[in-house]
Amino acid sequence: MPFHSRFRLFAAALAVAAAAVSGEPSVSRAQNAQQAPQKVTVVTVEPQTVTVTATLPGRIVASGVAQVRPQVGGIVTERKFEEGSDVNVGDELYLIDPETYRVRVVAAQARLAQAEAQLRAAEREAERYKELLERNVASQATYDDALAAKETAAAAVDVAKADLLSAEIDQQRTTVRAPLSGVIGRSLTTRGALVTNGQADPLAVIRTIDPVFVDVTQSAAEIIEWQRGITAQKLEGADQNVSLKLADGNAYEHTGSLKAADPYVDELTGVVTLRLEFANPDRLLLPGMYVQVEMPQGVLSNVFLVPQEGVTRDQRGRPTALVVNAENVVEQKQLTIARARDSFWIVTDGLASGDRIIVEGLQKTRAGATVEPEERQAKSS
Repeated sequence: MPFHSRFRLFAAALAVAAAAVSGEPSVSRAQNAQQAPQKVTVVTVEPQTVTVTATLPGRIVASGVAQVRPQVGGIVTERKFEEGSDVNVGDELYLIDPETYRVRVVAAQARLAQAEAQLRAAEREAERYKELLERNVASQATYDDALAAKETAAAAVDVAKADLLSAEIDQQRTTVRAPLSGVIGRSLTTRGALVTNGQADPLAVIRTIDPVFVDVTQSAAEIIEWQRGITAQKLEGADQNVSLKLADGNAYEHTGSLKAADPYVDELTGVVTLRLEFANPDRLLLPGMYVQVEMPQGVLSNVFLVPQEGVTRDQRGRPTALVVNAENVVEQKQLTIARARDSFWIVTDGLASGDRIIVEGLQKTRAGATVEPEERQAKSS
């Protein structure tokens, strides 16, 4: 055999040997990697009964609002409350200069005394004419005139009493009192300001903020279901309290209830305004604040709450989940989803009790693969 032929044969043998030596560990490592089960995190689901809610935007409204206005005119001489403090019905808020009204009371008292004196004189006159008439000394007409004068004097006394009462009421109104219990805001007037009866601008505003109302809107179709009792049937046996989600995304700790509904459908939007009532002992809810209301709409039985991270979509857009069976083999299941609830999907079909759904490690496994499942720990509250 020629030398160059023997050289090529020897080189080829060396190459085959080198490939065999270097490739065997690689193939072995690949086989070992395929044989090692992939670790995944699963969540075991069980059927349950879920109350379906609708998220509605709303605004906080004070359960009571009173604008403090003067009922008499005059100069404000004193403010008797701290801005932002609690007040009760009848608490003194402002003092208006009372001197003019005190003079009116004294004058009304004098007019009443004068009218009462005239009444006593008329009564004595009528009594004398009565005795004269009985002795046939005076005529009936004269006696009738005396009785009329007496009645006129009595009416004058009543008028004087009314004038005195009006003057006393005006004098009392120089002390402006709280018409409502609640929290009073900032003062909109100052000492020395001239105020008038019936002025447009209030002196201050008092709001009752425990409890508070939340006004939300709902479609007319949903209101019809509610009036016909269909909603009550859907919610039978469920918690019908209403919950709030605040502007920072956190849930409000107190639940509320439906208070009233406007008997009117907005012509432009086709919605009805509902009023809900919530306790507000910590005064966390303030009038005008934007909130989201979770309104119960119905109850779904034998459904599954599946974490949203455990659901994907196939090429046709259908929701699917990877489920670990009893042999720790991954299976793909097609789901029927009713709606979302917080970070979960409400699944009505496609799952069975005790299914273990992969929520972490989806990208590292596939249907038919053997995995090492680990149950995800529940989040601490």
